[in-house]
Amino acid sequence: MTGAGQKHDTATTEVAIAHRFEEGRLHAYLHGRIAGLGSRLEVRQFQGGTSNPTFLLTTDGAEGPRHYVLRKKPPGALLASAHQVDREFRIMKALEGLVPVPHMQHLCEDPEVIGAAFYVMDYLDGRIFRDARLPNLPPAERTAIYDQLNLTLTKLHQVDFNAIGLSDYGRPGNYFERQIKRWTKQYRDAETELLPEMEALIETLPKLVPADESISIAHGDYRLENTMYAHDEPRLIAVLDWELSTIGHPLADIAYNCFLWHSKRSSWGTLDGVDFATSGIPTEEAYLEAYCRRTGRSGVAHWNFYLAFSVFRLAAISQGVYRRVLAGVAASNRRAENSAPSLSRQALAILQR
Repeated sequence: MTGAGQKHDTATTEVAIAHRFEEGRLHAYLHGRIAGLGSRLEVRQFQGGTSNPTFLLTTDGAEGPRHYVLRKKPPGALLASAHQVDREFRIMKALEGLVPVPHMQHLCEDPEVIGAAFYVMDYLDGRIFRDARLPNLPPAERTAIYDQLNLTLTKLHQVDFNAIGLSDYGRPGNYFERQIKRWTKQYRDAETELLPEMEALIETLPKLVPADESISIAHGDYRLENTMYAHDEPRLIAVLDWELSTIGHPLADIAYNCFLWHSKRSSWGTLDGVDFATSGIPTEEAYLEAYCRRTGRSGVAHWNFYLAFSVFRLAAISQGVYRRVLAGVAASNRRAENSAPSLSRQALAILQR
């Protein structure tokens, strides 16, 4: 079983010292706010992840144990505009019934309850694929899983965000200009060494922004590991981890999704070594073509820019993760390893190819 809102296996542990809070206070607060909450509450922490700490809540409901998932801001000094759990809650609540998402239960923005803002959502029982190569699955199921991944992204990009109350969820227009500025600032705030490739990207990317001003909801971290599938069929039942979502540009999402075909990092997701002729997994070209067909595009010009931007942004995010690991406040017990140097080199190489 796997918890919605976290992308790890079944493993949970005692709550890490850095993330502990008063569980009795949480239990008392949730009474009356979540229907059917029992007389006891057990809290365990999901392992993995690098951003918002995620916990499994187990309570004794009238018909047996009930499970929920809690996500909260991490402790310590946080980068500007990062870890906005209120945004995660808001967009998943708005998208329910339009895109597969967990059911939202409650948002608490009062840091006095457990020391940080948090939200609670329903626990879902499904499969999360940590290895994008989908070992041990037949080719037909691999094909269906990637088709569902593609189809769900196109559904998201076609949602009328004004109609579901998200007109103020982000500023439409000039998306890439604003994003390059934002991630440059995030990178500077977490910078630990001089990276020539990052400097080159910061200088070059703003000059190459394409004229395409498409607008849609953008998930911001759309990849296979951030989705959940049913146990008994290759059906996508939830899109998770909406922390980076905004009103943005659809091509940023599909390019970030397609980095999977270029990534060499198993921790992020990679298709390195896949035989696309026999595996059932589509090529990048076929995957992008399916997305374009479903969204009415004839193709994507300036593809290298969109890919390079996505990897640049990932490098900036990785720099922030590295800084949190050094500070001892990361959401997982990962070792201090900075991926920003290799990612920035790859982004620059893609931009220049």
